[in-house]
Amino acid sequence: MTKEEIISHALQSVSIIQGMQASWEYATPNEVDGCLNLVINTNVYVLNALVKKEIRIQTLDKLIHFNEIYSPFIVVAARISPKIKIQLQQNNIAYLEANGNIYLNNNSNFILIDSNRPLQLEEKFKSRVYTKTGLKVVFEFLNNKDLIHLPYRQIALNTNTAVGNVANILKGLKEEGFVLQLTNHEINFKNKNKLLEKWINAYENNLKSSLKVGNFTFIDETRFYNWKSLPLTERLTFWGGEPAADILTNHLRPEKLTLYTTETRNELMKNYRLVPDLNGKVEVYKRFWSESSFLNNHKNCAPALVVYADLTTSDDKRNRETAKLIYEQYIEQNL
Repeated sequence: MTKEEIISHALQSVSIIQGMQASWEYATPNEVDGCLNLVINTNVYVLNALVKKEIRIQTLDKLIHFNEIYSPFIVVAARISPKIKIQLQQNNIAYLEANGNIYLNNNSNFILIDSNRPLQLEEKFKSRVYTKTGLKVVFEFLNNKDLIHLPYRQIALNTNTAVGNVANILKGLKEEGFVLQLTNHEINFKNKNKLLEKWINAYENNLKSSLKVGNFTFIDETRFYNWKSLPLTERLTFWGGEPAADILTNHLRPEKLTLYTTETRNELMKNYRLVPDLNGKVEVYKRFWSESSFLNNHKNCAPALVVYADLTTSDDKRNRETAKLIYEQYIEQNL
């Protein structure tokens, strides 16, 4: 769905809400897409508007900034997830979905409509890139910039997948403009920052939940606060999320602990004195990266890309701020 289509759907949806009218103008500051003119009963609002197909948690800080410098501000989107809506409301950022769902809170009006069904977004094509296997392989490409220069068979060996999967994933990356064919036998990446952004979003939505082992609590609660002294089994279990970020940057005091592991539930419970707890502050996921990724590990941490993804998809502003440090120190130069 293009920006023009999103705007058109949003205006049509607003027009059928009793007491509301809307129109659009393109004469705006450079960083936003236009002005949304809203008439609500007798009140008129002219809002600087940014148009997005979808809103990701990684862009929340940018929207907070825009809300400050382009006030009054609204974000218009094809679809907004419930999780993001909560974040927008907590930061008092007005939004309008293409289906007419709207949030606006100012001195004279409070409007919240959230009963309309989301519009179905059409995908141009479905590639293997964003399948569970595809995401694991793309991670290896992002984590090791030299991997793409190897023969398909060697890539398959390094990523624990079939040669046919590698070919299909690279085909999908070419179709999306992330891989450039230099010669008959040489390819290279381009727009890797954009690919990283798409990978993080797809990892959060398509892969991470399938890796979850469960939530746990320490039998001895003091272990939570002394987590650094926990003897993780070498090459089997690693810190992710907030504890890994603290190790990598010394900038974050963890409020929850994330582990990635190949140990079984019983081994985890025995080795670290954990008990299952749906509300536990220890989250455990299966390790998904290959043996070759251990070369880029730091101490007992998951690869920096995994830690970065954990933090940038978090609701916590502290985590997103720390994610920027990790990107600058461990990721940017290797993309």
